[in-house]
Amino acid sequence: MKEFKVKEIRKNSFFTKTAFLDQNFIVLTPEMPFTEDISSSLEKWSFNSIYSDGEPQSQYTGSNTDSGAYVGGPIDLSQQPDSGNLGKAEEYYSNLLFYIENVFVKASVSDELDFKSIMEKIREMVEFIRDNRRELLMVLSNTEPLTGKNYTATHSIRTAIYSIIVGTYIKLPQHRLIELGVAALVHELGMLKLPSSVYLKERLLSPQEQKAVMTHPILGYTLLKSHNFPLTICLAALEHHERENAGGYPRRLTSDKINLYSKIVAVACSYEALITKRPHKEAKDGHTAMLELLKNEDKQYDDIIIRAFANSISIYPIGLYVLLSNEKKGQVIDVTPENPKNPIVQIFGEFNPDGKNKTVQIVPGALTIVRPLKKSEIEN
Repeated sequence: MKEFKVKEIRKNSFFTKTAFLDQNFIVLTPEMPFTEDISSSLEKWSFNSIYSDGEPQSQYTGSNTDSGAYVGGPIDLSQQPDSGNLGKAEEYYSNLLFYIENVFVKASVSDELDFKSIMEKIREMVEFIRDNRRELLMVLSNTEPLTGKNYTATHSIRTAIYSIIVGTYIKLPQHRLIELGVAALVHELGMLKLPSSVYLKERLLSPQEQKAVMTHPILGYTLLKSHNFPLTICLAALEHHERENAGGYPRRLTSDKINLYSKIVAVACSYEALITKRPHKEAKDGHTAMLELLKNEDKQYDDIIIRAFANSISIYPIGLYVLLSNEKKGQVIDVTPENPKNPIVQIFGEFNPDGKNKTVQIVPGALTIVRPLKKSEIEN
């Protein structure tokens, strides 16, 4: 690997490959800019050089496998969702929900919070998602999020799943992927410290109640810090409502002051909120929600994270019902991260000679998706 003097590296540049402090300690992944804060921290601790097989560039390109390109080869269209695997994912999701509900109850009632237990659960989640990503996303699509007192738990689980998928796509090291998953799972814990009459309201909140809700990042940060969670995880709880344009809360941070986990959780959290029905709004389908995020109005989110999210979850997310240009109806069953506009679709009511459901690859100019469909349109 090449040696790069810290003082000579241009600020806010992006390394084309992972940069290391030594053989084991990662300083930067290709999606992370070399900021003034990173430079100052390195110099503060007398680290004068970092090492990489890549080169610093002025912009992040995301064009090579080290920076998060899909590494898995072509998708085998014969591999369709298996009822057994889908059942396993449903059972896993149900058990996960039961686990996190218990964690939240203990945190709310007795301030009990076990970092080691949560970390082990996330380690298990990372492995399960790696082997069952497609089936788990299908379960999320087919399962209505719980409301009332269980909303925070389901929202947190779904946000964690999306965050881990994005973290895997941008090739975070295993230990950071687990930290990210923990951060996403506990990012809303501060809500439990508010009066239940506020966060369980089945109506629009009053201005005073909205102000109370806006304190939950601080409450979550304080709770996690008191239980000795790593600072990066505490900061994700504190910063998940901060925005790139400095229009977020509670500290109105600018982009360069928001940590990476916070940026990822912010996008995953916002997407999950868009596709979930709440008392004051209807749920959007995954495609419409993704397009809304991609617009990135007022530059609220990190463009790099938005692109990583769209590539890993897809413009047409798994589970989405669609109408095709040949007037057939179907459901997205898999996606190709290197080509997020062209998913794999299972056609309803059509079968191959071997009896398996017929699947097609969307091909621009030949077969396209006309629009998403509501579940009611499939049932009719």
